[in-house]
Amino acid sequence: MNVSNDELAALLGALSNAKAPSGFEDETLAVAREFCAGWATFDENTLRDGLIAPKNFTGKKPVLMLDAHGDEVGGMVKAVLSNGTMSFVQLGHFSPGTLAGQGVWVRATDGSWVRGVIGVKPPHFWTDAERASGKAGMILDVGARSREEAVEHFRMGMGEPFVPDTAFSFDAERGVAFGKAFDCRAGVCSMLLALRELASRDDLPVDVVASISAQEEVGERGVAAAARHFSPAAAYLFEGCPADDTFTPADEVGAALGKGPMFRYFDVCMITNPRYQRFVLGAANECGLPAQTSVREGGGTNAGILHQLDVPSVVAGIPCRYIHAGTSVCAPADIVSAAEIAVAVAERMTPGVLASF
Repeated sequence: MNVSNDELAALLGALSNAKAPSGFEDETLAVAREFCAGWATFDENTLRDGLIAPKNFTGKKPVLMLDAHGDEVGGMVKAVLSNGTMSFVQLGHFSPGTLAGQGVWVRATDGSWVRGVIGVKPPHFWTDAERASGKAGMILDVGARSREEAVEHFRMGMGEPFVPDTAFSFDAERGVAFGKAFDCRAGVCSMLLALRELASRDDLPVDVVASISAQEEVGERGVAAAARHFSPAAAYLFEGCPADDTFTPADEVGAALGKGPMFRYFDVCMITNPRYQRFVLGAANECGLPAQTSVREGGGTNAGILHQLDVPSVVAGIPCRYIHAGTSVCAPADIVSAAEIAVAVAERMTPGVLASF
């Protein structure tokens, strides 16, 4: 696949820096729309799914739908309080303990973004009960000193979203990237690269389309609408999956940085179609592309919805350390490998192969 480090870093960086928690995916879609200009049509539905059809779409072949979710874990203002701070709810779930002291961007009611922080009570003021539990309450703070100032000067309001303020960086020499929202912007990046490559092929046995699905982090809500739009015969999903190489016994590591995408046999929402999984792993092996496998005891993906709609699904999980926190780490080489495997799968997905699933 012809993609330079500079292009890969630019695309992944723009996606990572996009402020797009569940329900507010607009900035992710804006980056993807610009990337697809000239070689694909790009539509949106009311859920903020991005629905992409390359210009080589014929409407006469079985449809292979690529999917990656466009949202990220974030939060929403619940109420503006009298002292100027705000209570909040999470959109999705951050790892316990990672929000305290986290810098954030909060969207103002005029659409601009304001710096803030998830404030936590200093230990000097903890009660005995808080010390015993190791937990104290958190609050959202942009520096306002009253409700009036928060509303009128900072333009804070109920229902406005926030995301971590982490800025993307890429160390090309060492082959690692740091940023927020790699779950699933690493997947979106990989999917867009694969789709662009496939858009140049006129001899594919399938029509390939893509969905940047909305609201995955709050219950996989957008992908079903995308499937109804495209009516796919099969799906290849991209995910920014939790790497387990920093805390799992070596013999059980299934998603290590730099060793290719991870294809799961099982998670809490799906037992992967074994025939499709075998086909994908065989295609990767035939092309000499790195791939990992895992049986997951936690977590789920959009495939949990798709396979219940009778759409055979596999998930290419790009290993990302410390997802659902303010900063994650990934190896961009894994992004490219996941895209190259998707291309190999699409090239080989004949009607006979589809019938075998």
